[in-house]
Amino acid sequence: MLAFHTYGGFSWSLTIRAIIGSLLGFEAGFVLNDYIDRDIDKKDVEFNKLTPYWRPFNRRPIPSGLISPQTALFVFITLVVLTSAIILTLPSPHNVYIFGIMGYSFFMEYFYQMKKRNQTFPWAQLIGRTDFTFFPVAGYLCYGHLDRTALLYALFFYPWVIAHLGLNDIIDIKNDRARDLKTITVLYGTQGTARWILLFTIIHLISAPFFLMELGSIARGGFIVAFLILIYANYKLIKEESPERGLSVLPLFHVTLIIYCLSIIIDFALHL
Repeated sequence: MLAFHTYGGFSWSLTIRAIIGSLLGFEAGFVLNDYIDRDIDKKDVEFNKLTPYWRPFNRRPIPSGLISPQTALFVFITLVVLTSAIILTLPSPHNVYIFGIMGYSFFMEYFYQMKKRNQTFPWAQLIGRTDFTFFPVAGYLCYGHLDRTALLYALFFYPWVIAHLGLNDIIDIKNDRARDLKTITVLYGTQGTARWILLFTIIHLISAPFFLMELGSIARGGFIVAFLILIYANYKLIKEESPERGLSVLPLFHVTLIIYCLSIIIDFALHL
């Protein structure tokens, strides 16, 4: 929608292909995550927090024996092939952009999962989660180009991604310690992670005006509402730095993401 706003025009066909392709590609990333971590996930000691939040069946498919690692790898390859087929339908150079981001994202998923097993500084988080940063940019590049808006979009979204990752780490601290993973909370503790989240939230808010200049007035209004929710979420977390409070704050971060998306979509729709 942002690309349509920037370059003009609209296409239902392209929109539907982008939705299906992003869904398949994102699910492929989830499967890759499980495949890479298939052995260390057996060491989980707590299943009543992030596991049911992300997994409606309340278990991890490979460690629980629901499917074999070979089946998971086959599912991953199948999803990548289906995603690639959709990307090929995009005109050049947009298909090249998306293929590049997909390959980069899968590589960074591997880097992130492996690097956080042995590090003294959170390089895995700061570098590896750039894959998540490029997800919305990939949507923009389905129709748009490598321009100022795409750059500002990435710079705006990256601090949110890193703050969100810190929140996940606070919630899952018991499992991460059991698996001997060097996450942000394992390295810096819950208090240090709460400050980490606050720092990157502040950077996110500081970068916001530059990106907001690329949006319409309606979208800007929605983003301001999301910013207030983020500030409130950080206030709650700083007040009580615990996995339980982190879990209660996590939906607020996801609400801001939904507001960002809907604000851009509604702003474009009302100007059609």
